[in-house]
Formats: sequence, structure tokens, C-alpha cells
Amino acid sequence: MPTPVKIPSRPDARPTVIKLCLGLLLAAAPVLADEVKPAPPLKRTPVERMAMPRLRATHEDVQKFRKLRATVPPLAGLHDYRCILHAHAEDSDHTGGTLPEMLAEAKKAGINAILLTDHFRPPRDFIDGRWRGLKDGVLFIPGSEIRGCLLYPEASVLDKMDKPFPELSKAVTAGDGMIFLSHVEERKDHPLEGLTGLEIYNRHWDAKKDMGSLIALAMKLTDPKQLAELEDALRLYPDELFAFQCDYPQVYVDKWDAGTKTLRLTGVAANDCHHNQVMVVKMVDEETVLLGTNVDKDEGMRKITAGSRPGIKEMTKGRKPGDILARVDVDPYHRSFWNSSTHVLAPKLDEPTLRTALKAGHAFVAHDWMCEATGFRLEAIATDGKSAGIFGDELKYSEGLKLRAQFPLACQARLLRNGVLMAESSGKDRAEFPVTESGVYRLEAWLTLDGESRPWIFANPIYVR
Repeated sequence: MPTPVKIPSRPDARPTVIKLCLGLLLAAAPVLADEVKPAPPLKRTPVERMAMPRLRATHEDVQKFRKLRATVPPLAGLHDYRCILHAHAEDSDHTGGTLPEMLAEAKKAGINAILLTDHFRPPRDFIDGRWRGLKDGVLFIPGSEIRGCLLYPEASVLDKMDKPFPELSKAVTAGDGMIFLSHVEERKDHPLEGLTGLEIYNRHWDAKKDMGSLIALAMKLTDPKQLAELEDALRLYPDELFAFQCDYPQVYVDKWDAGTKTLRLTGVAANDCHHNQVMVVKMVDEETVLLGTNVDKDEGMRKITAGSRPGIKEMTKGRKPGDILARVDVDPYHRSFWNSSTHVLAPKLDEPTLRTALKAGHAFVAHDWMCEATGFRLEAIATDGKSAGIFGDELKYSEGLKLRAQFPLACQARLLRNGVLMAESSGKDRAEFPVTESGVYRLEAWLTLDGESRPWIFANPIYVR
């Protein structure tokens, strides 16, 4: 097996995925998960999904879903808030976005709350409160990405950032503080004790394990015909193109399923958004261009010549050195926010209430670009027909207990117990499953796009002890 791409362990040293693919060009190989569970098989490769006919067909299904989508009444006393975790702005030299930009994009995407994850930059304290609280209707909660985790303490832990991890974790989780394991593929053996939870999806991992299709995407920028097609795809099918690599997060759910057998762990989505995938082609001379992103300096960009990409001569014709020949914005914040989010069920939108709900696991992860998942509900129903709890809750096993799910759209539902597929329901917007023994039960929902089953919703478990 080819040697996997090595990623620096320091978060502030992590290169962009586009920079990785440009550095590797045609030499990268995918990194595979170690274990496979019975998930619906992929029908197409990411490169095949990127073709215009496939994007168009996927888009047509998404439009159909929007028309069929029904409003599901909320659970009594709870609202479904779309939240973003693992978000970067103005926090490193590889972050291209700003906080005001992030706010505007959040409003555009219908986001209710953003839990920031600043790259740690001492002596600045990431929890200084500059962007904390409601901003024009969007709730901001400060946090930091460091040492492989997302940190959301209630108060400053500046004096603990270099302490041994158990001491740091204890300081972060004091009161209603939270800590989530991040980039699980890099730390499969990281202990989960003392953590609030972990990422169960991260868009960066989809890209990192599939450098081949990222290279194909990047190389479109140095051919006029392919560049025009790419620009058309982003104009006509932006969400579908951004999601062309989105896959079942096997390595993430494996870690989650193993951990929840003995611990309560909230699963969250990681956008890992920086707005740093604005792909740029800059002219050097009539036969040479630089290829990089909006956060790259010239010396950090890849030099490509007409000898390997003949279309460069056509692109440079009539232009002068230093001109920007192409600028393609792949990842504006609103597109990342729409791609995946963590839906949190809480009575109201404020920081203490949101923290309480997240720690309780009253949340689910969804790829809302496929169909907005707001309203999805999963309850445990007792023999008297009353609700005994929702996802995230822990309850005692009793005979006659069942799980009841309701979706805003008919879909394929998959029930897993302790990480093993137990039952499925297809083509319905409601599903019921009997609970015949104790265990950790979680639900997935899948939708069919362009004839291919793709994951849509991942609900936090109901723990039946």
C-alpha cells in the first residue's frame, strides 16, 4: 500500500487540502478505513460524481426532495437549532474568512449558532468575549482547536493550555464546558474518557482521503474548456459540487460506536471551514502559471508550465505577468454551513441552554444540502404510548419499549445497536422499531440521489441500560 499522506499534528500548521493536492499532484493515494460495516455501497467514484451530467441529475433529485419535504411539528418545548462547530475566521495564515463575513453567510444559510474554534495564538485568549453572544440573531460561542480537540470552556483556561491533557480537559469541562475529539482519523487510539463527545463527520477527511479527485478538480483550472465547465458547475450546482466527495464517515462512526458502549458521547459535525479554498491561477509568463489558493503567497503556489498543460498558452494570451487568470470560490461559508450542520434540540437560543442540550446529546448531524433535516425526531416510546426520551437520553430497559422516528421526507432508515445494523425501513417518512434488549441504539437516514444511496442524518444514540 502506498504511504499515506502525513498531516502535521499542530492545528495551526495544518495545510489546506488544495495545497496538499497541489504539492502531490498525481502522486497521492486514498487512505482507507480499517473496518467496513454494512452500509449501502457507493455506486460512483467522486470523480464520476463531479461530471456535469451527474451533478445535474443529483440537483434534480435535490429539487424534487424540496418539493416533497413536509414540516414535522417540533417536540413539545423544544426548537431545532442548526449549529456549526469547528469554524475558523481571522485566526491563522491559512484562514481566508472574516468574522463579519461568517455572520453574513450564517444568516444566508439559516444558521442559528456558531461555535468557533480559533487556532490557539498565545498570548491572545480565544475566550476574550469579542465574538460571544447573539450577533444579529446568530449566537456565537468562543472556542479553540488545539491538541486534537475542540475546546469550549465557559471561562478562560489560558494558564492550562500547555498542561498535561487530563488537566487541560478537566479545566475545559468545568461547569458546562465541553471538549470534542477532532480529526478522528489522525487519533484513532485517543482515549474518550472525560470528553463530551467527538466529531462523527468532518468534510476535511473526505477531501484528505481522496486526493486523486482533488487533483482532478485543481487541474481543471489550467485548461480553458475544463475551467469553463467548472465555473458552470459552481454556478448551476454549487452544493452538489461541494459535496462530490461526501462519503460515509466509517472511521469516525467506528470510534463513536466503540466509545458509546461504555460512555455517553455526543456526536457532532465538523465543518472545519476556513474559506480558504478559493482556487487561483496567476500568470508568470506566457508559458507559466502559479496555481494555489487565496491564502497562499506566490512562493507557496505550484508552478505549472504549458509543457504539461498546453491550455495555459490560451489562458495567458493577451494577458500580462501578475494577472489573475482564474479565481474559483469553492468553499464560501454558507456552502459549508449548508453541506453539514449539527441540529441541536433546545428550549431557547442562548449559550447555557445550548451547552446543556449538546452535553445531553440532544442533537443530530445532517447533510442539509440534500434536504433540510429540521424536524427530524427520534423518541423512545413506552408501553403506555408516552415518550420515554429522545436521542441522547439514557433510560432503563422495559418490555414493550420501541423507538419511533419521523422524518421530513421519506427515506431509508437504518437502526444500529452497539454499532451493528439491526433493522431497516425504506421509502417511508416514519419508522418504528421494537427494543428487545438493552444496548446503545442510534439511527441513520439515507437518501437516493442520482440512483445512489447517500447518508443524510446521523442521530445521537438512545442509551438503553
